[in-house]
Amino acid sequence: MSRIGKLPIAIPDGVEVKIEGNVLTAKGPKGTESVEFPSEIEVVINEKEVAVNRKSEDRKSRSLHGLFRTLISNAIVGVKTPFEKKLEIIGVGYRAAMQGTAINLSLGYSHPVIIEPPAGITIAVEANTKVTVSGTNKQMVGDVAALIRSKRPPEPYKGKGVKYEGEYIARKAGKAGKK
Repeated sequence: MSRIGKLPIAIPDGVEVKIEGNVLTAKGPKGTESVEFPSEIEVVINEKEVAVNRKSEDRKSRSLHGLFRTLISNAIVGVKTPFEKKLEIIGVGYRAAMQGTAINLSLGYSHPVIIEPPAGITIAVEANTKVTVSGTNKQMVGDVAALIRSKRPPEPYKGKGVKYEGEYIARKAGKAGKK
């Protein structure tokens, strides 16, 4: 039995969970999330918890068991407390600013980099160099944060670029001068 898959998912107060066919819908104070699960997986709602079981012991069912338990758990947790990723911008002249709902990044290019977040994702800028991406869908939050980071990943010599908060950048020694 999957160690992750067999764990029940607690439903927090203020979150409503429904199953219609192969779709689980979680509705909470921060929004609504849906997870479509395959026919090999069985989802059962008890009073205050959700149980994810597999219908057979074949290889495909075993591989999907833990995955869909985690996806359902993320949907239920996300509608109560949104997920967030924090990014730091390091470098002289590198900064971020909000432009409506979009983020305008000055990253040393000849042009500004403008990123429009998808529906359900909010971007906030604090102090020109701190960016917070938040939303109810954990995968979309990570994708948008990775997209922002990909516009100027941190380089190993001075560490300039966009990095996740707390990310370690392995530094390299520069060129040795003439002796």
